[in-house]
Amino acid sequence: MKYQRTDAKAWAREHLRGVWAAVPTPFRDDLSLDEAGWRANLRHWIGKLELGGLFVGGKQGEFFSMSVAERKRLFDLAVEETAAHGNRSGTILSCSDQNLDTVIDLARHAEAIGADYIVVHAPMLHFGRDIDSTVYEYYRHVASRTGIGIAMWSHEDAGYLMSPELCARIARDIPNVVAIKYSVPREMYARLSRMTEGTLIVSTSSEAEWLDNIVELGWQVYLCSVPPILFQTAGDRRINDYTRLAMAGRVDEARRIRDSLEPVREALRRARPPGTPQAYQKYWQELLGQAGGPVRPPLLPLTEDDRARVRAAFAGCGLAAPSGAAVAA
Repeated sequence: MKYQRTDAKAWAREHLRGVWAAVPTPFRDDLSLDEAGWRANLRHWIGKLELGGLFVGGKQGEFFSMSVAERKRLFDLAVEETAAHGNRSGTILSCSDQNLDTVIDLARHAEAIGADYIVVHAPMLHFGRDIDSTVYEYYRHVASRTGIGIAMWSHEDAGYLMSPELCARIARDIPNVVAIKYSVPREMYARLSRMTEGTLIVSTSSEAEWLDNIVELGWQVYLCSVPPILFQTAGDRRINDYTRLAMAGRVDEARRIRDSLEPVREALRRARPPGTPQAYQKYWQELLGQAGGPVRPPLLPLTEDDRARVRAAFAGCGLAAPSGAAVAA
């Protein structure tokens, strides 16, 4: 570990910064983990896109379809590749699971291999009554069994949203809870940001809101979703660019670059078939020359018509595919 449990918040305030991407997991045609493709993607994201960090094995990464052994292997390779690149990109590994023993097992593995942080999403509470007390105890229990910095994650998939008051209480009381990916309406995350300044790093998954959150709320990290790897290429890193400008106070320049990405955002919105978010994002990756591959059941694959719509949207969005990538895909 690079820090002690009691120093986790200070470490995160110094190092959990910039643009972090939630990254998909590539599978082979036989649905086994594509380790060579994963390594190639990691090297591209770290060395060519120069991302601040990688959110590994989350919902975009299809963690729910993977065994514990596969998730650990995914973690191992991510930490190995970031270390090989001088730790220019950080790692935040998703240990989310409905089984609490699995969460703790993955958290301890992440700590042992030298990951920077972990993510643990709020549990689904099928018979929940006193949700606040239950969720508080859930995070207290996980945090007491590992020293690694923990990012909470609250989103509608859990069936409820953690209140700003609950998030603030957890952050105040638990030293190694350092951040939250707060997938909630802006009024809620803005209120939490003001309530927890200095004790909790707040972020949300919306790239469209990221610039305003830097300027208006003083946010330091985009934590995180898939746009940083779908909107950017080795020669076109506009999310990185507008982030640096905004953080340097050059807001008008940042807005011009942010707004120039609207054709890409619109292309992805227009191309998205219903019920296939991971599949079409992976296909878009392939058009960019990254390893994508199929999704695992029960996720739905793309039809040939779906793939044609994605190709057409990509062709008109203004991003350039590497030579041969679109044809190969």
